[in-house]
Amino acid sequence: MTESVSPLPERGPTGRRTAKGSLAGKSANRVERPAPLRQVVYDALAELIINRTLEPGQHLVEADLAEYLGVSRQPVREALQRLQSEGWVDLRPAQGAFVHLPTDEEADQLLGVRAVLETHSARLAAACATDEDIKRLWELQDVGMKALAADDSERLVAANADLHAYITELTGNAVLSELIGLVDRRVRWYYTPIARPRGRDAWQEHAALIEAIAAHNVEKAEKIMAQHTERTRQAFHERPDAPE
Repeated sequence: MTESVSPLPERGPTGRRTAKGSLAGKSANRVERPAPLRQVVYDALAELIINRTLEPGQHLVEADLAEYLGVSRQPVREALQRLQSEGWVDLRPAQGAFVHLPTDEEADQLLGVRAVLETHSARLAAACATDEDIKRLWELQDVGMKALAADDSERLVAANADLHAYITELTGNAVLSELIGLVDRRVRWYYTPIARPRGRDAWQEHAALIEAIAAHNVEKAEKIMAQHTERTRQAFHERPDAPE
């Protein structure tokens, strides 16, 4: 799905956000066909969760989500079941479906694995990057800096993901790319609430990383990426809405 979705700001009488109240009156965001409907609906709901349009803890109502996406309830139900099996959604007996509330332990596990993979990725990229590769890295850096100047959280998250993905692509290691791809969506989910407060420091670190890769300094690239991913992990724990 390529279309952007509108925020869901309204809350129910208990203070819990609901899909129905916030989707009412909005223009339809119909999913595209003829892609397999269950996959399209799954991708649409996953993206709404990742970009936090559907926030952690939010109650998910099948009928309202189906109306919003312009589909029947069956593919929505199937998507929610799949999202539950992958840890994005909690299905509670007699209560319904809710966006999963990530724990600090889950964040540490994921971001720790990400740090190991990305640090190795930076080392390999520094060993083999060409002048053309470096040019592309600076182009991606520029996209991120423009998003930072515009204070655009969604663009910052996307630009961050694109830059890291390209560094992995430079390694030519298909297994490494596959493993990092498996955690990419969840990393974006954790990164969204800290993209703006982390922004300027993160993109300064990106610039230093690109310089190390351009110099083919594998030890320095590895060290910068290790520090970069650790600071992101710390920032997640220090975010304003973090539990005390």
